[in-house]
Amino acid sequence: MTVAFIRTGSAAARPEHAAAREIASDEVLIRRIAGGDQLAMQTLFVRHRVALYRWLLRLVGDEALAEDLLSDVFLDVWRQASSFKAHSSVSTWLLAIARYKALSARRRRTDAELDDELASSLADPADDPELVLQKKNRAEVLRQSLARLSPEHGEVIDLVYYHGKSVKEVAEIVGISEATVKTRMFYARKKLAELVETA
Repeated sequence: MTVAFIRTGSAAARPEHAAAREIASDEVLIRRIAGGDQLAMQTLFVRHRVALYRWLLRLVGDEALAEDLLSDVFLDVWRQASSFKAHSSVSTWLLAIARYKALSARRRRTDAELDDELASSLADPADDPELVLQKKNRAEVLRQSLARLSPEHGEVIDLVYYHGKSVKEVAEIVGISEATVKTRMFYARKKLAELVETA
């Protein structure tokens, strides 16, 4: 009796899981947003807001400006969802929009400097005080080293290591060739290793 219940339950769950995966995919959300679906827009926002906010904050170094730009990014998504052609992932598209907004904002500001101090100062509440101090020291050395990289090298490192983007995706976001991304990665890692070693 129990076995029959488990089989029936798992068989009935399969189509639901498949439908849930399809409904939840970013591409489906974009199609629904293009049709004016506000719930899909809210879902996409919740899914990507933290990563995009952190990316924007790294690029502009100002919390209030990063929040404003985040709103602008999702406003553009609402307006341009029908223009998404799925040549890249939705997250890559969102990062490219955010990068464009951040670079435009930085051009308008004369005092724009990258600041990772906020990100490195956040502690995991599960860590004990000794571990927090060790992480803070390592994070501080890395933050200082990253800040000393050129903006072009820092941007590539950030996208690859903090946002998990591939070389191809970085090339799309930044608007350079894949070979240039690889070259920048090589020199950025080399310089970063030297900076961390001397620190």
